[in-house]
Amino acid sequence: MGTLIRGGTIVTASDVMTADVLIENGKITHIGERILSIGHEMIDATGCYLFPGGVDPHTHLDMPFGGTITADDFQTGTIAAAFGGTTTIVDFALHQKGDTLANSLQTWHEKAEGKAAIDYSFHMMVGYMREAVMNEIPHLVEKEGIMSFKVFLAYKNNLQVDDETLFRVLQKAAKCGALVQVHAENGDVIDVLVKDALAKGKTEPKYHALTRPPEAEGEATARAIRLAEIAGAPLYIVHVTCAQASDAISEARKRGLPIYGETCPQYLVCDVSDYERPGFEGAKYVMSPPLREKWHQEVLWNRLRNLELQVLGSDQCSFNFKGQKELGRNDFTKIPNGAPTIENRMSILYHCGVNEGRIGLTKFVALTSTNAAKLFGLFPEKGTIAVGSDGDIVIWDPETEWTISSKTHHMNVDYNPFEGMKVKGKPKCVLLRGQVIVEHDRFTGKPGMGQFLRAKPFSQVDV
Repeated sequence: MGTLIRGGTIVTASDVMTADVLIENGKITHIGERILSIGHEMIDATGCYLFPGGVDPHTHLDMPFGGTITADDFQTGTIAAAFGGTTTIVDFALHQKGDTLANSLQTWHEKAEGKAAIDYSFHMMVGYMREAVMNEIPHLVEKEGIMSFKVFLAYKNNLQVDDETLFRVLQKAAKCGALVQVHAENGDVIDVLVKDALAKGKTEPKYHALTRPPEAEGEATARAIRLAEIAGAPLYIVHVTCAQASDAISEARKRGLPIYGETCPQYLVCDVSDYERPGFEGAKYVMSPPLREKWHQEVLWNRLRNLELQVLGSDQCSFNFKGQKELGRNDFTKIPNGAPTIENRMSILYHCGVNEGRIGLTKFVALTSTNAAKLFGLFPEKGTIAVGSDGDIVIWDPETEWTISSKTHHMNVDYNPFEGMKVKGKPKCVLLRGQVIVEHDRFTGKPGMGQFLRAKPFSQVDV
């Protein structure tokens, strides 16, 4: 027996059409008008859109940071993702100094196995350079299904690598079919600005933003692009926040370089004024890169509209306000960086993008699902509604109006950065490989049903 979805409007990154969808044994087997329902369980999607399950390529679950650990693990985080319409995540496996990439990857497999409620893959973070570490990269691509590697140009004396390490990773990636990701901020400059601020007694949350200016992000983005150009390697810039960084990406793409960029919902609707909230409330918005002045938002929207930024990731990295964010009450550098965003990623883009006329339906699907699946080796199994693809489908009710709140969200954290935001449009039903996992605000899946996805090696894609 299969699952037949009837009466919905299918939306992919290229087409909009009204048709039925039949899913059998986890795969889409037929798309057409009035498919016979005999022998199949039927779901009525009249008045709803059918989107491919969301693919969120930027999450941090069960991750240690700054002496604490994220509040959401692979169970709570993936259940929350499912409620928001996301059926696949790509999480970051952190590389510990002195360890091998293989051991770090195994640690992340152990974190996810038996807990993940949706499908998942991994990026690998490269924390430092040793010849043995560099030589592991081809093995992970070929044998372990890991095709993306991240380096940080920020967090001096912790995660930050030098230009030599970045360049060597780019060279290695270019040879073995991997995609390098960069957290692009100039960590050396930031370190000086942070020390100057603390020396002057400037410890409030707002100084997190003031010591990480957009120029530092723009410089690091442009530098990483030039190094990728020399290495002949593709490059993906994570969580772009500002005009300076997005301009550098746009300029590189106009020269025909395989440079890709991602932004996140918090940078589209929150801004630097949130750091001025009363008391210590601004700590809820401490993330890196930080929020920017409001005018940057329209620049980012224009880049998304033109697909000069190709992906909307969440950068899910949740810490409770009480007991975790409060670690930095007297020193902004001790505030754990990150925010809970995995559940509201698609709703915010739909409301502020589609409803407000900034982007169309097909572009919404491209930004929340298809482009990430293509870039990270998961397409066409993920990221589209097509015969042969996995039966990951979001039945989206465009008429539901609701208010985002920590009182009703499903993330394991005591606040929501979008608290009180009214939105229109919400998943009515979410299917993972043909199985209903969310229905009418109720989780019907189970922890551990998510499967690890082996990514295919990178090849330049049209996104």
